[in-house]
Amino acid sequence: MKKALLAAAALLTFGAAAHAQSSVTLYGRLDAGLEYMNGVPTGNPANATASRFRAESGDWGTSLWGLKGAEDLGGGYRAVFQLEGSFNTMNGQGPDNNRIFNRWATVGLASDRFGTVLLGRELFVSNGVWDFDPFGQSNWSSASLVRGRNWPQSSNNISYQSPKFAGFDFYGQYALSNATSWNGNGTTPQGREAGAYITYTSPYFQVRGMYDEIRNPGNGTLGGDYNGNNGVYDYSREYSAMANVFLGQFKLQAGYQAVRSSGMAGQLPGQPTTLDHEWGGVTWQATPAAALTAAVYHVNGNNGAGNATMYTLGGSYNLSKRTLFDLQVATVQNSKTANYGLNANGVGTGPATDNPFPGRSQTGVYAGIQHSF
Repeated sequence: MKKALLAAAALLTFGAAAHAQSSVTLYGRLDAGLEYMNGVPTGNPANATASRFRAESGDWGTSLWGLKGAEDLGGGYRAVFQLEGSFNTMNGQGPDNNRIFNRWATVGLASDRFGTVLLGRELFVSNGVWDFDPFGQSNWSSASLVRGRNWPQSSNNISYQSPKFAGFDFYGQYALSNATSWNGNGTTPQGREAGAYITYTSPYFQVRGMYDEIRNPGNGTLGGDYNGNNGVYDYSREYSAMANVFLGQFKLQAGYQAVRSSGMAGQLPGQPTTLDHEWGGVTWQATPAAALTAAVYHVNGNNGAGNATMYTLGGSYNLSKRTLFDLQVATVQNSKTANYGLNANGVGTGPATDNPFPGRSQTGVYAGIQHSF
């Protein structure tokens, strides 16, 4: 009898310890390779271009490292956190004056039944195109022709991710400006930002509808002026509709985005206030280790901004579950007044942006290696 009581006490002690379990995971990704690109302005003379061969980091995927963890609170609830920062593998430096956690710095509560609420800094909701981009938001993909509009991070966030119900799930994000004016008044580095998407997933297809907006911190509008910002590419509303279709070894992907701003002070010809951006592509999982992807991206701007089309072909080969080789070839063809580059550069032309001259094309190729841990 005494032995049975001792065994029961031991089980209760173990159960209490398991109930209070917590975990912390260190994770990361390193991406590096070599890149060739032509049509790069040199600035000497003013209209000169050249080809460039360089070491690169992050072309196939951002190099990053992070910590995430959870503590069991009982009753199906968990306290969760995530810290994540990006860096350049080639020189070890981070962006934003080496801000250590520029991508994620969140803490919150999670429940399998009720969903997850987070507070802090996150990738902005517009990054939700990742799941529907044939090249997964790589350096030459759905961010290129909207000059990084799909890539931002945002601070001062409150976000909610629902559980799945009958194939549907919901994600919403709200970022305060922290200014005395609700939308921003020039006293803080960020205007109000917000957005949400609804996703339906089945074994055969997946669809997502998304809305987001980024406001000018200077005056709280969906516009502003071109003094120090990229206009519609920085401050605007974005309406997105995207789909994946699963056909055995093939995955078909497509998306459409309407990017709309309220206009800019000092508007000049060639500076758009609206953009229509669409893409389509296919990935063939030829073997468990090898995949090939082909995609086309197109953008059209108003106000004489013109249009551009990017054609790209690439693939990856997994040496293991954590290490792969990658390769991508791409070209962007600009109309007479457009000057979009392969990279998600800001507006303008010249050595500071890497954008080709208006009406010119730009072609590139890179090959690299990526390791995750």
